[in-house]
Amino acid sequence: MFSTILIILVVIIAAVLIYAATRRNDFVTTRTASIKAPPEAIFPLINDFSRWPEWSPYEKLDPDMKRTLSGAASGKGAAYAWEGNGKAGKGRMEIVNSVPSSLVALKLDFEKPFRANNSVDFTLTPSGDTTAVTWAMRGSRPFIAKLMGLFMNFDTLIGRDFEVGLANLKRSTEA
Repeated sequence: MFSTILIILVVIIAAVLIYAATRRNDFVTTRTASIKAPPEAIFPLINDFSRWPEWSPYEKLDPDMKRTLSGAASGKGAAYAWEGNGKAGKGRMEIVNSVPSSLVALKLDFEKPFRANNSVDFTLTPSGDTTAVTWAMRGSRPFIAKLMGLFMNFDTLIGRDFEVGLANLKRSTEA
């Protein structure tokens, strides 16, 4: 009886591991918000890391977080490093491309609580008196992330943060 239960348990675990291994090797999380403001009013908030406390949901994860700005003041070459509690973790991001009022592309490197290297794009698309702001993050998914993804929906978790940040951008620029 015990050996039958053990065999069934091993088969279930093996099936879960095999299924996780077959999942996509990359991920994309994207959220878009329509903001009633011109791209020129929104772009400076994204293109300048010193302005991120005005809207980024990640700034509020740890009130004692250490922040270091380096490189250019804004735009390509501007960098932002942080180190905080378990929620905030530790990492660095750098603007790798900046096209005035239309695109800010970042290289995002996490060190803690896990290592990850992702790319982030903020795309601003004007349409009449509104601007569609799209926040997208892309990266690879190692096996452990694929396995965890069977039990947690990372798109929902990260996407929720993006939605809060976009709502904050909307409040900051529509006021």
